[in-house]
Amino acid sequence: MNQVLFAGVIGLFLTLIGTPLLIKLLARKGYGQYIRDDGPREHASKRGTPTMGGIAFIFATVAAYFLSKVISGESPRYSGVLVLGLMVGMGLVGFLDDYIKIVKRRSLGLRAKAKMAGQLIVGIAFAVLSLQFADSRGQTPASTKLSFITDFGWTIGPVLFVVWALFMILAMSNGVNLTDGLDGLATGASVLVFGAYTFIGVWQFQESCANGETLTNPGACYEVRDPLDLAVVASALMGSCLGFLWWNTSPAKIFMGDTGSLALGGVLAGLAICSRTELLLAILGGLFVLITMSVVIQVGSFKLTGKRVFRMAPLQHHFELKGWSEVLVVVRFWIIQGICVIVGLGLFYAGWAADK
Repeated sequence: MNQVLFAGVIGLFLTLIGTPLLIKLLARKGYGQYIRDDGPREHASKRGTPTMGGIAFIFATVAAYFLSKVISGESPRYSGVLVLGLMVGMGLVGFLDDYIKIVKRRSLGLRAKAKMAGQLIVGIAFAVLSLQFADSRGQTPASTKLSFITDFGWTIGPVLFVVWALFMILAMSNGVNLTDGLDGLATGASVLVFGAYTFIGVWQFQESCANGETLTNPGACYEVRDPLDLAVVASALMGSCLGFLWWNTSPAKIFMGDTGSLALGGVLAGLAICSRTELLLAILGGLFVLITMSVVIQVGSFKLTGKRVFRMAPLQHHFELKGWSEVLVVVRFWIIQGICVIVGLGLFYAGWAADK
C-alpha cells in the first residue's frame, strides 16, 4: 500500500521542480502557444506562452510509478504498464500535433486523418494487449464484458471490445482536449478524477475476489487483474497533475497542449477499462462529458437550423463571453467536477453495499 503514497509524492515533487525547467527550455526555443483569432479577445495575451507542458507530467508519472516500485520492492504489473503505455502513446500523438503547430505557426497541427490514425494505432494496440496476460486466476487486464461498477451483461467478444475501447479512448482524449481551454481547468478536473481512481483501486484491492476469507463482503468482491497497480498509476497521475497545476493555474506559465490533453484522456479511459468501471467514467468525468456535449449540440444545431445554442463552444467560452472572468469559470467548473466525482464514488460504494 505504501507504493500508492510514494507514487503520489514522487509525481508531485517531480512536476513541481521539473515544470519550471521545462518552461525555461521551451521559452528558449520559442515553443509558444498559437492563439486562435476567433476565440475570446482576452486570450490574445496568452500568445507565446510555452506549450507542450504535458511532457512534464507524462515523464513524472512514469518515473513516479517505477520509482515507487523500486522503493517498495514490488514488481510492475501488466495493467499498470499497459495504462502507462496508452498515456505515453496518446501523448506522442499530441506532441506531434503541438510540434507542427509551433513550427508552422498555425492553430491546426496534424491533419485530421493523420491525428486520427495515430490515435487509432495506439488505441488498438492497447485494446488488443489488454486482453492478454492472464494471471493465475485467468484474469486479464481488461474484460470483454461491459462494466459500470463491475462487469455486467453479456460478453461482447474481442472484436466489439476493441471497437468499444477505441470509442472510450477517442471520446475521453478529445473530451479533455476540448476542456483544456482555460488556465488550469483540465488539469484541476483531472486531479479530482485521478483521486477517485486512486480510491477505487485501493478499495478493489482490499475487496478483491483473490483475497478469499479476508473479504468483508464476499458477495461483492471485484474481479480486477491488478487493482493496486492501477491505484499506483492513478496516484502518480494525481500528484504529477497537482504539481503541474501549480504552474498551469491562472495566469498560466505553461500550457499542457495536445501532448497533455490527449495523454490524460487516454489514461482516464485506460483506468476505467482496466478497473472495470467503464460506464462509471461518464459520471466521474462528468465535466469532460458536459463540455464535449456542448460542442456536439452547437455543431448539430447550426447544421440543422443555422442557429447556435451557445455564444461559443466549448461551454467554458460561452460563459466567458457572458462576462464571467476566467478564474470564476474555472473554479465553478471544478466545483461541478467535484460533484460528479462525489456522485460517482457514491454509486461505486452503493453498488458494493447493495450486494451485502
